Amino acid sequence: MVLHLFDKNGGAFVGSSGLHRIDWEARRFEIGYWIRSSRSGNGLMTEAVNGITAFAIRYLEANRIEIRCDSRNSRSASVAKRAGFTLEGVHRNWQRDVDGALTHTMVFAKVRGDEF
Repeated sequence: MVLHLFDKNGGAFVGSSGLHRIDWEARRFEIGYWIRSSRSGNGLMTEAVNGITAFAIRYLEANRIEIRCDSRNSRSASVAKRAGFTLEGVHRNWQRDVDGALTHTMVFAKVRGDEF
């Protein structure tokens, strides 16, 4: 499920988000997102993540919702934290970046019974 984000004032396309890595049996979802760098820092992505989280809980009966990001991406990690997700751990040397360097992936989650 992919959602496009548009500016409320003027309708400019500013980013995209959605649910990925869906496991219907476990009712597990991952929220992915990106935003134009010129629009970051305005709370737009946190608002989108909160809306998608509420939708997944209410209409998809989510048991677990994850956000994963590169450990170097402090802005993305901040979105997860502001949206109330808990850092569960870091996958070290998880994958290689475009330059071939190994990277670490942070895993944030909300789990039914804990946060909702």
